[in-house]
Amino acid sequence: MAVAMAIPAVAKGETKMSIFGKTADGVPVPIYTLTSGQIEVRVMAYGAHLVSVKAPDRNGKTADVVLGYDDLSTYLKTPNPYIGAIVGRYGNRIAGGKFTIDGNSYQIPLNDGPNALHGGPKGFDQYVWQAHEVPGGVEFTLVSPDGDMGFPGTLTAKVRYTLNGATLRIDYTATTDKPTVLNLTNHAYYNLHGDEQGNILDQKIEINADRYTPVNATLIPTGELAPVAGTPLDFTKPEVIGARIGVDNEQLKRGHGYDFNWVVKGKPGTLRLAATVTDPVSGRKLTVETTEPGVQFYSGNFLDGSFTGRHGVKYEKHTGLCLETQHFPDSPNHPDFPSTLLRPGETMHSTTTLTFGVVK
Repeated sequence: MAVAMAIPAVAKGETKMSIFGKTADGVPVPIYTLTSGQIEVRVMAYGAHLVSVKAPDRNGKTADVVLGYDDLSTYLKTPNPYIGAIVGRYGNRIAGGKFTIDGNSYQIPLNDGPNALHGGPKGFDQYVWQAHEVPGGVEFTLVSPDGDMGFPGTLTAKVRYTLNGATLRIDYTATTDKPTVLNLTNHAYYNLHGDEQGNILDQKIEINADRYTPVNATLIPTGELAPVAGTPLDFTKPEVIGARIGVDNEQLKRGHGYDFNWVVKGKPGTLRLAATVTDPVSGRKLTVETTEPGVQFYSGNFLDGSFTGRHGVKYEKHTGLCLETQHFPDSPNHPDFPSTLLRPGETMHSTTTLTFGVVK
């Protein structure tokens, strides 16, 4: 049985800023290094990306456990597959890129077959956010103008990364001057082996959900909240990721592996367990908690070796996994799903925490 091991607390952490590079039009992009003595985190202003997390294994050996690139130019050239980015205005898919608010119809440019994905062809991942240091970390701000990628309203979004011990906290807030829809999340790819060492298929995942949102052939939810029991999507207890990923199952075939939204147990708006991932080899463990109603577990099915990450490593299929805490995909077109509608005078707020530990 895996036994959690606490990483000893040390002195108060610090935040350091440097310039990671410049955009094509000469805008400097700051990168911030957050250290606590337990883990080290780097985040940058371009796309508010989570660039790296260095965490120790059970023997104290440190490795990067999120995928990333060595330089800014690679991020600029390869926005998809969204490695480490904040995605928005609407993370995940909107069917046909269409939705309606108060009788007004909106069209987002399509960039995922017949659908809009992660906010359209130029989402929040491709802008330089304004940055300022806060206690324990950094806050990024982006003002998205009315009509940006077809979305209504001038939206002011803030993403705050703060590090406390072995826990990275991500706080999202947003306001708008017109009714709009919003679904912000972080698209980090995790590999608890370390980002130079193979795939994630031998790692174990547990998801705090007994229902998920089945999808059609273009990965749009059908509207059903289906039980995971009796399916290869049942992770109510820890399971090896690769154990059932290739079984004969229609949903897995549609996703080319795992690429689904699970309905997190408990009350949305309260911070609660979403998922845990453990690596039996290194002993590293990731615990994800969120206030969001769902979490998208994606097993890196479309990584194909065409992306070269840190240290010259090719990011092949299943090199990393994503745990995107979120509202459900295509929620604007499903009135029964938790609402993603944000109106003037309201403030959207959500929190996700990532805690890195080890097990014996």
